[in-house]
Amino acid sequence: MESWLVHGGGNDLLQEVFASFNCYGIPMGNTGSQMGGWFRKEINKVEDLRGLKFRIGGFAGQIISRLGVVPQQLAPGDIYSALEKGTIDAVEWIGPADDEKLGFYKIAKYYYYPAWWEGGANAHTLVNVEKWHELPKSYQAVLLAAARDAGNWMTGKYDAANPPAIKRLVAGGVLLRPFSQDIMEACYKAANQVYAETGAINPRFKKLYESLAAFRSDSYLWWQVAEMGFDSFQVRMRSRT
Repeated sequence: MESWLVHGGGNDLLQEVFASFNCYGIPMGNTGSQMGGWFRKEINKVEDLRGLKFRIGGFAGQIISRLGVVPQQLAPGDIYSALEKGTIDAVEWIGPADDEKLGFYKIAKYYYYPAWWEGGANAHTLVNVEKWHELPKSYQAVLLAAARDAGNWMTGKYDAANPPAIKRLVAGGVLLRPFSQDIMEACYKAANQVYAETGAINPRFKKLYESLAAFRSDSYLWWQVAEMGFDSFQVRMRSRT
């Protein structure tokens, strides 16, 4: 995501979106892959999703509704009480470090992964576009450098905070579960249908998505060779040491 934004033209394309809100956008950190969420019951097959009241929004909500889920958009302060009262059956938030603080594990024991809708959630700092262009180039450079540093800190912080948090949660009785292959593939199919339909009526979205998808596809060619090769080996060896 960072590579596409900075070196693949992604952030330049996004400026068209930000400009319509009178803003200039600066990439500022990524949470990395997020978790799929907390569920009161096991979700083993696509049919188990039908009728599920799930706190989830945006594109993810549109997509997963095609599998029978009933998306719920709740403010952060209302989520715990809604889960506790049974107003919702499941909730997605961010990841172990942030989720632990909100205490969802006290009510819903099944913790699913991954959040296919947030494989790398990137934050942006938004600045009034007129004020941005009024700044001297040197001041713009300072802000860009500060944003890069803050972004690196943020991503590094998540990678440091999530491992001990997931250990604590599992030690406390949380049950980690992967979404089944059938569920992942059904969501993938639904996602691509939504993207195609949105692109057919929204040229700006189509241009952004096609740019990202092409860049990601080429990136995966490289990741399959070195990144995944190395990390997969290291994970396998971890259990032997």
